[in-house]
Amino acid sequence: MQYMVLIYQNESNDGLMDWPQLGKDYREYAAAAVRAGVMRGGERLQPSAAAATVTVRDGERLVTDGPFADAGDQLGGFFVLECMNLDEALEWAARCPGAGHGTVEVRPVMPT
Repeated sequence: MQYMVLIYQNESNDGLMDWPQLGKDYREYAAAAVRAGVMRGGERLQPSAAAATVTVRDGERLVTDGPFADAGDQLGGFFVLECMNLDEALEWAARCPGAGHGTVEVRPVMPT
């Protein structure tokens, strides 16, 4: 089963991050997932200021700059992992560097 590992962080803390080390940590995490055969995809996202939110009400499209929710943490990136079960997905989520400085959500991908 595939699981989406969503990485949230508070962008106001970006200036406090050791980006070279964090980049190294994420490359190592991704390489380990590839070696284990669970990696199906993943990307880092642009800051939430680059987001646009789209809604359609009564046939009218409304586009708003920014993320959907004004929250302390913003979605910063994701991985898609193929795991045998939720427990394995949670183990990979705990190994994700984002778990050490933000929040990592694990969500099963709906089968098609």
